[in-house]
Amino acid sequence: MNTTTNTRVLPVIFFTVLLDLISISILIPILPSLFANPDSPAYLLVAGTPVSYGYIILGILIGTWSIAQFFSAPVMGELSDIYGRKKIIAISLAGVCLSHLLFAYGILVHSLTILFFARALGGILGSNLVVAQAVIADITPEKFRARNFGLIGAAYGIGFILGPTLGGLLSDASIMTWFNIMTPFLVAAALEVINIILVFTILPETHKPCEAEHPSWFKAITHIVTAYSMKNLRAVFATNFFFQAGFAFFGTFLSVYLIHRFGFTQKGIGFYLAYGGLFIVLAQAFVVRYISTRFKDTTILRWSLFLGSLSILAYYLPNSLLGLMLIIPLLTVTNGLSMAHLPAIVSKRASAKEQGEVLGINMSVQSLAYAIPPILSGFLAAKLAPEIPVYVGGAVIFIAWIVFTFGVRGDHVKD
Repeated sequence: MNTTTNTRVLPVIFFTVLLDLISISILIPILPSLFANPDSPAYLLVAGTPVSYGYIILGILIGTWSIAQFFSAPVMGELSDIYGRKKIIAISLAGVCLSHLLFAYGILVHSLTILFFARALGGILGSNLVVAQAVIADITPEKFRARNFGLIGAAYGIGFILGPTLGGLLSDASIMTWFNIMTPFLVAAALEVINIILVFTILPETHKPCEAEHPSWFKAITHIVTAYSMKNLRAVFATNFFFQAGFAFFGTFLSVYLIHRFGFTQKGIGFYLAYGGLFIVLAQAFVVRYISTRFKDTTILRWSLFLGSLSILAYYLPNSLLGLMLIIPLLTVTNGLSMAHLPAIVSKRASAKEQGEVLGINMSVQSLAYAIPPILSGFLAAKLAPEIPVYVGGAVIFIAWIVFTFGVRGDHVKD
């Protein structure tokens, strides 16, 4: 593609991922209030229900999205190879929009069945990140991919500034009388509609559709086997699995940790996550772009994974808000580097015609990693304490560092 087209694509993909992340992260401060905080007016469980029961439901509900994505991510990636990136991104956004509307309705009628169905639907149709990565791979020379994948990380950061803040504010009736726990879901759906319009009107197609066999919805299972059989990528996939699993342990119960240990409200959780998002933006916009052109991916990851695990384990230490604030810079910079360079290594080690499929395999690994920890987190929190999943997350990322340090050799060798 020519330079002018490339210049158009990157901003559109950035804002597409940004709006999608806002619509998803706007819900983060809300979910714990529904099941893990009996003092919240939004609590959905019957009075007297053990809070440990709510922890388990919360973990399974969060895990439902990723279990669905585990099966759908490779399908979305390969469908984008067959039909083009643009159509699949639009379908994905429409599915997430519908899931938000259904979730709001589920809250209104207090139906766990509808809530779980909405999460499953969003997970099935919401695998647009792998397609966004494929778009970037389509238009970016290999040596610049980590830098441009960093744009997705920057979109994550801005999304985590605006999304949780909006979620905390839009659910607070003291700000506007008509704000309630459903308002963030409705706003999220509206953002997805805007996103769909943006994709249809501005985003050019970056991949010429090609004929191929239609993928199977059960291909994710074979993808895990395939990931293990790819000798040059096996250790990278394993690293990504443990890294994403560790971050899933951490992220699933961070809000519950803040409620249980520091008494945070929905608004407080939103502001804390927004503060972290600010550092994600700084890390991706400046640190990642600077470091990625000066050091090898493997060198960066050996340091970022190690320091990232320590930054999460450091959540054991603070007894005040100041301590919580001091952890964020190290956490966001190190994990931001890992998030940018892991998909970059995968992309570099695949041929041009395999980008959608291989990134789909990587997303399957990532989705599986995100599916298991939330469920385990719910049981760990119920059996031990709400903060235990956070500490487990740091330990699992440390395992990712071990796997990468001793399993990955060289920086760029295709199968």
